[in-house]
Amino acid sequence: MPDPTGTATGPADVDRDGLVFGDRLPLAKRYAEHLVTSGIERGLLGPREADRVWERHILNCAVVADLVPDGARVVDVGSGAGLPGIPLALALPSARVVLVEPLARRVEWLREVISDLGVAVEVERGRAEEDDVRRRWEGADVVTARAVAPLARLAGWCLPLLRPGGRMLAIKGAAAADEVRRDSAAVRRLGGGAPRIERCGSGIIDPPSTVVVVEREAGAPVRTRRRRGRA
Repeated sequence: MPDPTGTATGPADVDRDGLVFGDRLPLAKRYAEHLVTSGIERGLLGPREADRVWERHILNCAVVADLVPDGARVVDVGSGAGLPGIPLALALPSARVVLVEPLARRVEWLREVISDLGVAVEVERGRAEEDDVRRRWEGADVVTARAVAPLARLAGWCLPLLRPGGRMLAIKGAAAADEVRRDSAAVRRLGGGAPRIERCGSGIIDPPSTVVVVEREAGAPVRTRRRRGRA
């Protein structure tokens, strides 16, 4: 089995990573073990990701905690293997995190992992744009997403879950600036402020995580976008 806490592509230094997880570092390592074993066996993570799970996935998500206020209510949309929601919950013990995921097999795995880690994270089976999900989880301080959808579509699903002044944090890749240029007008029409790009984790991971931040504007009507069909 690959060592999830130290690989040729990015060896994890315990002191450095302790800056992110503090005394919850052992739980983060336990989560990494789940990802590279049952997570791969059950199709939540590709087998080629095993050797880079620590920096490419766990730390890439956890460093976004710099953008999350203490005690925030966090909704992680399209959580999949718990990314970024579980690393954020481990890095921010005061946060109240719910993972929203539509696929039953992923929900089952997430609940098993949460139970094993013993952390207070909720798992909701559903989609962000569904009425029942919105009624239960609206008013969040932060909504997160990673590799879920283009920015405009994501804003249509996520902004209605936020309180006025709350923020959507979309973890993106190298094309983030192109998405911002392309989708800024659509995001504004959906009730968001001007998207901006933040870099998180400088000195911890290389390259730092790229996050597109969109705040829900106070008093702005929020339009919704609905997804066709259900997986």
